[in-house]
Amino acid sequence: MTSSHAFGIDFGGTGIKGAPVDLESGDFAEERVRVRTPQPATPQAVAAVFRDLVASFPDNDGPIGVTVPGVVRHGVVGSAANIHDSWIGTDADRLFSEATGRTVHAVNDADAAGLAEVRWGAAAGRTGLVIVTTLGTGIGSALVQDGVLVPNSELGHLEIDGEDAESRASNRAREAEDLSMEKWAKRLTRYYRTLEMLFSPDLFVVGGGISKRHAEFLPLLDLDTEIVPAQLRNKAGVVGAALYATT
Repeated sequence: MTSSHAFGIDFGGTGIKGAPVDLESGDFAEERVRVRTPQPATPQAVAAVFRDLVASFPDNDGPIGVTVPGVVRHGVVGSAANIHDSWIGTDADRLFSEATGRTVHAVNDADAAGLAEVRWGAAAGRTGLVIVTTLGTGIGSALVQDGVLVPNSELGHLEIDGEDAESRASNRAREAEDLSMEKWAKRLTRYYRTLEMLFSPDLFVVGGGISKRHAEFLPLLDLDTEIVPAQLRNKAGVVGAALYATT
């Protein structure tokens, strides 16, 4: 029996995950498949993995959304801070559509997570400006105003105190410098207070793998804006990409 569920693919530095998504519940419609990201992760190598991944769900024929860890404008990749330089200027929509024989739309990975959290996660039902941040190797961000995405915000690259924000406040920085949660929380407070000054958001949502330890650091932040942990965790990329494919 053919399934027309939208299909989401989350492309990361170490793994590529994909599954059909039930957009009513915001959950996987079938069990997720995960494969290792090819090295080097060139566009052609990744497209071949996508082709095989989609083919492993032969009964699915829905639209496909794909996350890319970089700026994506109208399907074209514009930055490659943590992926192969050959991605810059690549028309990802066309490349992946040709590889899979399906309609594919690419979206920034943090933007996908933001869409998912606003629709089904920690910001569901909230109005106004929601800023979703992912604390990981860098700091990803998504700006969502009343459910509408403002793409490619890249707020991890704000210059704060003369430095790239994510070089001081990302989870990688915490690990590399062996910071206590208290010391890291001071850096996070500086970062989020800068976002407060610039955007006056109604809500911050914090994702990334470290968000499962939110009780250890979120209460230490000194902010005026409500800040809550993400709920979808490692599902957010796949689910958000599938949602993006249908919008």
